[in-house]
Amino acid sequence: MSELASESISTVRPALLSVRDLRVKFAGPAGYVHAVNGISYDVDAGQTLAIIGESGSGKTVSCRAITGLLPASAQVSGSMRLNGEELLGLTEKQLRQHRGRDVAIVFQDPARSLNPTMRIGDQIAEAVRLHEPVSRKAARTAAADLLGLVRLSAPARRLHDYPHQLSGGMRQRVMIAIALACRPRVLVADEPTTALDVTTQAQIMELLRDLQAELKMAVLMISHNLALAASYADKVAVMYAGRIVEDADVTTLFTKVRMPYTRLLLEATPRLDDESDLKAAAVSWGSPPDLRVLPDGCAFAPRCPKAGARCRAERPALVRDADAHGVACWYPGDAAEGPVA
Repeated sequence: MSELASESISTVRPALLSVRDLRVKFAGPAGYVHAVNGISYDVDAGQTLAIIGESGSGKTVSCRAITGLLPASAQVSGSMRLNGEELLGLTEKQLRQHRGRDVAIVFQDPARSLNPTMRIGDQIAEAVRLHEPVSRKAARTAAADLLGLVRLSAPARRLHDYPHQLSGGMRQRVMIAIALACRPRVLVADEPTTALDVTTQAQIMELLRDLQAELKMAVLMISHNLALAASYADKVAVMYAGRIVEDADVTTLFTKVRMPYTRLLLEATPRLDDESDLKAAAVSWGSPPDLRVLPDGCAFAPRCPKAGARCRAERPALVRDADAHGVACWYPGDAAEGPVA
């Protein structure tokens, strides 16, 4: 393997969304919190990149940087190009022109994201009129069409409902309708199925996949659910302590896991048909590092069963093999180890 200067899955032509050396830190009374520490990736139209990791790994922060939804205390550097246009450094007014129209986000908790005092038709129509010079009547018609697009039954009648009158799956469909109001080129799906039952999860993910194919969107899927990534993503990037520690196309990554962290994530996924597996998954194998005081070496070293002296002294760069499989590890597992059972 040879070290690449960029931690990205390379493409021949410029990608629709190209992120390079993205870094995000927050100023606090005890110093800076380094939430994202130099990540890079490409996503093409019609392609899904799953960003996987534990809570606090930097998944959501990195994607909110793209949409310009970080608090004022955030300091962002690097590059984020959408169809060749640099997003970093744009004013809030300029970002509002992109947010919703070019890049939209589906949040993980629709019960908190939707306004409980507004009918859902008004909330969708508001998203339409924010970017399109149309009348209220035309916006309401578009809202009904969007509810039909996300396969909500009786869309014209549902326009008059309040969020509390809908089920969790229906509210998530409304959130997707709002996100799709202006047919964005990039959709960020931030844990879109977390609060839903397994059947509804599958329905929402199938809906997103169908809409992606119809609208030719690039999708960034943020999740801790490895099964969803395996089923619906084209590429996977595994994040730990603000960095990408392994990435590849979905088939390569799940059949040739090389980073110990990725393997431990897979092993920690319980199998509902095996009670002993449930107990094993519940066993703690350490905690993530303090993002205010990151170690000089590999951030995963204190939790890694394979860590050596070099791991604790030097941070490994993301290095790729002939299959463009990137791994940031001094002692990666042999690809011949194969997938976790």
